[in-house]
Amino acid sequence: MNTALHGLLAGVAFGALSATSTWAEDLVIFWAEWDPANYLQELVNEYEEETGISVTVETTPWSDFQTKAFTEFNARGSAYDMIVGDSQWLGAASEGGHYVDLTDFFTKHSLGEVMAPATVKYYAEYPGNSGTYWAVPAEGDAVGWSYRKDWFEDPAEMAAFKEKYGYDLAPPATWAQLTDIAEFFHRPDEDRYGIAIYTDNSYDAMVMGVENAIFSYGAELGNFETYEVEGYVNSPKAVAALENYKKLYSYTPPGWAKTFFVENNQAITEGLVAMSMNYFAFFPALLNEASNPHAANTGFFANPAGPDGDQFAALGGQGISVVSYSQNQEESMKFLEWFIKDETQKRWAELGGYTASAAVLESDEFRKATPYNEAFYQTMFKVKDFWAVPEFAELLTSANQRLYPFIVGDEGTAQETLDALAADWKATFEKYGRGQ
Repeated sequence: MNTALHGLLAGVAFGALSATSTWAEDLVIFWAEWDPANYLQELVNEYEEETGISVTVETTPWSDFQTKAFTEFNARGSAYDMIVGDSQWLGAASEGGHYVDLTDFFTKHSLGEVMAPATVKYYAEYPGNSGTYWAVPAEGDAVGWSYRKDWFEDPAEMAAFKEKYGYDLAPPATWAQLTDIAEFFHRPDEDRYGIAIYTDNSYDAMVMGVENAIFSYGAELGNFETYEVEGYVNSPKAVAALENYKKLYSYTPPGWAKTFFVENNQAITEGLVAMSMNYFAFFPALLNEASNPHAANTGFFANPAGPDGDQFAALGGQGISVVSYSQNQEESMKFLEWFIKDETQKRWAELGGYTASAAVLESDEFRKATPYNEAFYQTMFKVKDFWAVPEFAELLTSANQRLYPFIVGDEGTAQETLDALAADWKATFEKYGRGQ
């Protein structure tokens, strides 16, 4: 952020805030450093053209994003007017008094009907089913898959696959098929490998990856209303899901023990794997021939269904919140009114942002705009999220500490891993008086 400029403008009010002033504060939105933040800057430049009010999207690397944001929050700093924060922050940020309550804004603009239901539930509302909202769904995102179309469509490969597995080679509709295909294409002696999955345990990569399996196997992380975890995260379905995820790890390229979105895109661009897990937000680069020599042969599919037909995906994406310590709250609300307009959301999608607008998502224009938009549309109505309670960071740490040794280190069993995780989470909730 341009702190000197911000300081210079401090106290200058906009129209309705001051009868004598014609100047408005510049607005600062804080987000992580990635392509969607660049797309947002392009979008808000158009807001400046319309209103004369500049909006700067200040970014920081993902590894520092949460720490930097909450350091500013806890200091009650006014460096940021708005923040595009992770859905998992809702509990900590709202209960900490860091976010402005947007419930009236939601009601006024009927956002519960305007935005895709899952994005309202997971990006905006806290506590669950409370009807209290703290963010406007901004960057819809979820985990999906890319794949090598030319490998899948090669007649010799198709014949060999059909002979071995008894069904046609095609983008997988189930996790069983996903596993078969990963096994089939895993050929280390040819420098070809079956699949790329998330394995990094430094933030939420591995947990998001495992969630894709757990949710699609019909399991849950816990009861989000009662905070019960025993019999949920360590249920037979969850155990089977974790076992499958570990099996997929055996079909990854060598050295695949600390991987997230960068590495998983590289698995495709470098011609290493048949299929790669990643957030939809990183798929645009795979259609760019400058960054992906296999762009013409890269396809996409939604997270497959589990053994009983359940089909869900781990939610990514973020909502945009007004920071309670901002000196420009009214102007920030005016910006949000502009942001939620249909034409703005259409433009947001055109620039590369992932709109959460139900109308835009459902439109033929959007669904046909890119090779991955149809899969994204399907996914955004079938997403689930991690815990959004204030202590989510502790829950995430416990999950990483339990899952990583099993998946990557081959330690213990899936049942032992999830039993231990359930005990960890139960202890955390008891410590904070949750569910009592």
